Amino acid sequence: MSQVRPELTTSRLLLRRPRIEDFDAYAAYMADERSARYVGGVQARSVAWRGFLTLAGAWEIQGFSMFSVILRETGEWIGRVGPWMPDGWPGTEVGWGIVPRYWQQGFATEAAAASMDFAFDTLGWTDVIHAIHPENVASIGVATKLGAENRGAGRLPAPLEDLAVDIWGQTREQWRSHSDD
Repeated sequence: MSQVRPELTTSRLLLRRPRIEDFDAYAAYMADERSARYVGGVQARSVAWRGFLTLAGAWEIQGFSMFSVILRETGEWIGRVGPWMPDGWPGTEVGWGIVPRYWQQGFATEAAAASMDFAFDTLGWTDVIHAIHPENVASIGVATKLGAENRGAGRLPAPLEDLAVDIWGQTREQWRSHSDD
């Protein structure tokens, strides 16, 4: 079990492990059709609760999971971003999801870049993927800004096996080369 409690900071964001006080915002995020469209669909609060606990539990069992994304200026929870690899997942992923009110402001890219550094530097990953629905133009834009390349169609495990995804990604060396630009 991991007792590591990393906190990453960027110019505008704090990335930290999920806390109980994040749940209401997380549940609202998962209840919003725009937020949940490409991550399995809208969830009732009780289902969102189980998903939220999965994120928190992954920190304890795997030693990593998605971070809560907090606006440093206000302390507001605005999304979840970070390393992710459930059983049967097609690779070591850094994923992202930001509350629609904060879309198109660079928060996903900013948080994902910090998470990529964490995955490569702290977790020792050698490759990172991003499983993205082919119609999710915004996430494709984030992946492109991160320097990822489309590796082709992928498949997620149940219960998401029918969700269309392309696997975007890069190696640690590609990330280092891109982030040094």
